[in-house]
Amino acid sequence: MHESAKPMNAKEILDREFLQIRSHILDIAAALDRQDRADGDTRFDSRRQLLEEGLAILRSDSSDRAAKVQLLFSREYDPAWREA
Repeated sequence: MHESAKPMNAKEILDREFLQIRSHILDIAAALDRQDRADGDTRFDSRRQLLEEGLAILRSDSSDRAAKVQLLFSREYDPAWREA
């Protein structure tokens, strides 16, 4: 019989995931920098506003950030979706 794997603690998770998380943050920063340097203004574009809301969720102390971000970028359920 196999012994159940012991859940990792917060430091172990950080040790395992730090480089990947850092890479994602750098990707986001670079994408936003490209937009800001380009001609035009996306500050009032609803997609840019969604990104800003998503970043605010990430900065929060909530323990369900992933669910909140998923809901932010999800469409509301439409029972007539097959007809649409």
